[in-house]
Amino acid sequence: MTLQCIAVDDEPLALGLVVKFIDQTPFLNLVGKYAGAIDALKAIHQQPVDLVFLDIQMRDLNGIELARVLDSVDRKPRIIFTTAFNQFALEGYKVDALDYLLKPFNYEEFLRAAQKALHYASMLEKSEREQVDADYIFLKVEYQLVRIALADILYFEALKDYVKVELSNGQKPILSLTSLKALEEKLPPRRFMRIHRSFIIALDKVSSMTKTSVVMGQARISVGDQYKDAFAEFFTRWG
Repeated sequence: MTLQCIAVDDEPLALGLVVKFIDQTPFLNLVGKYAGAIDALKAIHQQPVDLVFLDIQMRDLNGIELARVLDSVDRKPRIIFTTAFNQFALEGYKVDALDYLLKPFNYEEFLRAAQKALHYASMLEKSEREQVDADYIFLKVEYQLVRIALADILYFEALKDYVKVELSNGQKPILSLTSLKALEEKLPPRRFMRIHRSFIIALDKVSSMTKTSVVMGQARISVGDQYKDAFAEFFTRWG
């Protein structure tokens, strides 16, 4: 597997070092280098990018802000931050960064971070292949991919940077660093439906429903306006 990557840093020497390290790494392919986040964002929209080596303190748009913008990209690339400031580590975690390289870093540290990205991409590719007709899903939970049986899921709820997975049979909810949009693409539509900008429900776990809401376990969830037509079709079939 080869990861298509870009490097973003407004310091020429720092950018040159990352580019050099990428060129030394057999499983990384550099498809662009940029001195600013705006140019990098344009490139990500124009070509497939798997991995971004991203500085945080930049003039036009900082790395944390770019990472938040990338949440809306259909095929979101993974991010490894490269920065001289350790106070951004928590923010890096919140935007789902794979790793955080503190300048000055050497090639050994760079390679460890790159290998983490390769391992994650390999696991994700494998899990996506297996999920085509599978009865489970893999979600990222605290830097791990955790397998969750679809039959145990009541609903997904968006909570800022996370999605809460509400489970049946009194199991403890799970928080995953992902988005409902990403989940929609992975879940089988015959079993799950998005009924609100903040909720995806398991259709076989609906206890009762009206034309405007459903009951899932102890929760009543309203149907959002933009989802009412699709839900009305399901409601008619269910009735």
